[in-house]
Amino acid sequence: MQAEVDSGRGAARTRLLGPLLAGAAVALALGVYGNVHDPSGERIFHLFFTGTINLKVWFATGAAVLALFQVGSSLWLYRRLPRAGAAPAWLGPVHRLSGAAAFALTLPVAYHCLWALGFQDTDSRRLVHSAAGVFFYGALTAKIIVVHSRSLPGWALPIAGGLLFSVLVTVWYTSAFWYFRTIDFPAF
Repeated sequence: MQAEVDSGRGAARTRLLGPLLAGAAVALALGVYGNVHDPSGERIFHLFFTGTINLKVWFATGAAVLALFQVGSSLWLYRRLPRAGAAPAWLGPVHRLSGAAAFALTLPVAYHCLWALGFQDTDSRRLVHSAAGVFFYGALTAKIIVVHSRSLPGWALPIAGGLLFSVLVTVWYTSAFWYFRTIDFPAF
């Protein structure tokens, strides 16, 4: 009996290698690109904002707020909120939509960071931010694979989601929050 349990755990660990390797490949590719690419130093776009930095701060903050909603709604969907009862039927689609919106908000920010600034390690904040930024997309890749896999253990999804949330908060803290605290409260 114990051999079957150990065998099942080994198989689950082996199945987890796929999402982990895919995520690591994405993070590594982005990190290598950001490190070997000659940053342009140019501001790419600002849409309706007064500047690119304002866009980046507000988009990153929007992604962080949506990530908070993701955590709360997933806890409700999986009945982990005390006294909340069953989640309403509309919450699942809204949860998925908010995740897609959070991801969409990160794309112009990451694009500008990689293309215009590159992977920076001139001080500890920039190093943590750059590493967390590329790790975010690796963690996102792994989480998407975990979400769509039916063969992984049940604990893999909350671990992947929690890791993704933690990395996004780290990226936000070392960028947008840092900007709010040390530079300015950016106008639109």
